[in-house]
Amino acid sequence: MLNMRSVDPADPDRTARATIRDAALALFAERGPDAATVRDIAAAAEVSPALVLHHYGSKDGLRAAVDEYAAGAFDAMLAQLEGGDLADVLSGGEPASLAEAFATEFRAGSPLVLYLRRLLLSGDPAGTVLVRRWHALTLGVVERLEEAGVARPSRDREARAALLLAGDLAVVLLAPHLGAVLGENPLTPGGMARWTAEATDVYLHGAFVAPPEGADPTTDPTTDPSTDRTGGDPT
Repeated sequence: MLNMRSVDPADPDRTARATIRDAALALFAERGPDAATVRDIAAAAEVSPALVLHHYGSKDGLRAAVDEYAAGAFDAMLAQLEGGDLADVLSGGEPASLAEAFATEFRAGSPLVLYLRRLLLSGDPAGTVLVRRWHALTLGVVERLEEAGVARPSRDREARAALLLAGDLAVVLLAPHLGAVLGENPLTPGGMARWTAEATDVYLHGAFVAPPEGADPTTDPTTDPSTDRTGGDPT
């Protein structure tokens, strides 16, 4: 997992602050910020409620610190995508998607990933801010790939970027359920290798076969279940 970027190394109490913040992060991810009390957080951090308030002032202050830490960790992950060389991305030397970056930077079951799920699925405004930033990043990647001639020009780049982003976020948000289906968590190295191989094949070659040129899919017997393949009455 990424280093705790929001901890001030000059603060002599930084270990206690980090312990409290990490306990809050785990409880917020598990129960939601509203359901976790200062007393709960103090018990999980093995400190007194008074010490929690000493460091953060209130639960709102602690929530702000957790959000800052999570945003810093996600920003560090995104910096790899923003600053990566396109050749490295295309050759597999750098993560090419948010899902790959998550699998690389965060272990399966990381409270940061769990916290992100809660932010995005609860409608929290902080989640909306993250999605806007990630969409802008994905849009930039789409533009770079089109300019390099390795992606077909899109009629609507913003919609395409949103589609790709939705695919990546689905892996992150549904990882436990997808793991139950596939027998392997997609946010583990092995699971992501398997996921990426299939996603790459779909992106490069498509998932469906187009109907013959000039065929009307509403009457073509190969796509109309009401007729057999010769066009006759199935009865």
